[in-house]
Amino acid sequence: MTSLEELQVEHKQITKFLGKVQREVESLLAKQEELLERKALLESEIDRHQCSSNERNIADPQWSSEEFEWSDKLRDKLQNVFQIQDYRAKQLEAINATLSDRDVLLIMSTGGGKSLCYQLPAIVSHGLTLVVSPLISLMEDQTISLQKYGIEAVLLNAETPKEVVKGVYQTMTSKAPKIKLLYVTPEKISKSKRFMAQLEKCYKAGNLTRIAIDEVHCTSQWGNDFRPDYKILGILKKQFPKTPILGLTATATSKVVNDIKKMLNIPFALLFKTQLNRSNLFYKVRVKPKTQSETIADMVAVINENFMNKSGIVYCFSRKDCSEVSGSLNKSGIKSAVYHAYLPNDVKSKVHKMWIDGGVQVICATVAFGMGINKPDVRFVIHHSISKSAENYYQESGRAGRDGQHALCLLYFGFSDIFRQSSMVLTERTGLDKLSHMISYCHNLKKCRRNLLAHYFGESWDSVTCNQMCDACQSNATGDVCNLDITEHCRAILDVVKTAESLGDGNRVTGLKVVEGAAGRGKCKTSNKTLKAMDAESVQRIIIYMLLNNYLKEDFHFTPYSTISYLIPGPLSSNLTQANVRIDMPAKGSKNLKEVYSTQPLSEFMQKRTSTTKSSCKKRPRPNLSLSGVGNGATSSVVLDDKPSKLLKRHAPSTSLHVPIVIDDSD
Repeated sequence: MTSLEELQVEHKQITKFLGKVQREVESLLAKQEELLERKALLESEIDRHQCSSNERNIADPQWSSEEFEWSDKLRDKLQNVFQIQDYRAKQLEAINATLSDRDVLLIMSTGGGKSLCYQLPAIVSHGLTLVVSPLISLMEDQTISLQKYGIEAVLLNAETPKEVVKGVYQTMTSKAPKIKLLYVTPEKISKSKRFMAQLEKCYKAGNLTRIAIDEVHCTSQWGNDFRPDYKILGILKKQFPKTPILGLTATATSKVVNDIKKMLNIPFALLFKTQLNRSNLFYKVRVKPKTQSETIADMVAVINENFMNKSGIVYCFSRKDCSEVSGSLNKSGIKSAVYHAYLPNDVKSKVHKMWIDGGVQVICATVAFGMGINKPDVRFVIHHSISKSAENYYQESGRAGRDGQHALCLLYFGFSDIFRQSSMVLTERTGLDKLSHMISYCHNLKKCRRNLLAHYFGESWDSVTCNQMCDACQSNATGDVCNLDITEHCRAILDVVKTAESLGDGNRVTGLKVVEGAAGRGKCKTSNKTLKAMDAESVQRIIIYMLLNNYLKEDFHFTPYSTISYLIPGPLSSNLTQANVRIDMPAKGSKNLKEVYSTQPLSEFMQKRTSTTKSSCKKRPRPNLSLSGVGNGATSSVVLDDKPSKLLKRHAPSTSLHVPIVIDDSD
């Protein structure tokens, strides 16, 4: 009979072997995730090459030539009506294709001139062009501009007087319609049977020349701004099969493009696409100061020192944030106004016009403002908090510098804002995934911000084309980034979360509670001295890193009044228990950390190019923090925070971004 000792030995061996198997399984799962990401990237690249091949086929000389029967008339109207001397990239191709009665999808960067691609064909064609747009401000802006050019353009919405509606309906069925462009919202098509009946008569009379759908990405459930009323637009091709459709957007991945074609019933639509890169925009991310007053002081300093009396937009998370930011800017002498979806239409129109005419310098707005805004001299777009997706951010920031002159795209990256956004987007089909991409963009220090956006949209830009027009390229050019070992810090933070988990549901921890525990406070406080010595913003950076890399994950809890995001161990948290694991992060440590925006005008900054001479990370003593484990077991002190001595110099806050972290993939 087997002795107790033998049983215990075998049990120990099996336990040890199971531990080994578990580690191998976790390693394989991690490898699987890595391979799945690689597979997705390859599929994206394959789609991109296929699209490129398709573009080469459709970018045939026939589409880019000026030998069509309408070419001379187009050129005349372009120069004498719109006062534009030449076409921009892909404009002529899209115009020729739609005038040839082909269905077209045009993906053109913000400020590239999408609206001209349906406005110019409209005035050289018989009949009218129906333009479907999602926002009142967009349509008002375009109708006002067209009327200034002497072009008959009308907007139909709930506020349109009855006599105007009657006149529009009459001209829709006349032999020679005076109206060239008719603007409506998708809700008009989905909810107004009277309008659709009149559109049927317009089509039968041969007057419905084309249908332009602006912001066409709203059609797709995979898009960043899906709108249910856009789904009904698929009926247009069925009802009016001989009328060509022109879909336009600034952002669409290959997945979204395929979905758009399916939803709109235009499987053979020609695809024209311009490069997304806007070389005149400077992309910058700053850690959001701890208090609202500090954030406003920083914002005021940036605007006053670089953009005195220059137009700009400040995007905010909520209506309340818009009101608070606008009020603070006005108190600081910067004229601003609030814009959001819940304002009455007449108030929105008034605010919009005041901003266009220069009556106010800054619009403080939610995402409800901006689509299609035709104001070329916007010198800055500031995000008071993180956008919910890269698509939203690209479109919103792209409203700056449409005149081709240098402009600033500044985003304040706040720890609490991450959880505010995640609680809002978790019910969207791809909301959390898209937000994760945006968090990664903000968290990045090493990679060119243009390259990150390009990679997301399936394009490939060489970082050298950035010309140091983003903060990441500037820092890398001056050798301000070096690696730091944060393995023990991650383990200590995970222990804080696990301690809370062991105490039961009533003790679950939010992101801010984890920061509190890391400081040695609360029921789940850490005993790790190194972690306790770190400032709160440094701990926040590590927590974000752990979320991005699945060491932590969010767990949402619904209450009658709100949605709360708690932190729990992530699917890869067990990897941190392995003795041979080391987690490195890029951290800024150069003494030459200087945010040029805070000390000189934007125009001067853009002409300046920092030295590209590489230098190693400088070690600087700091009494309250020393992180060991850098290099060959040496102890190193890394500058985590250079606090300006005066508040009004906070426009260069956190020059080292408080222990910045990204995945160290050495590229």
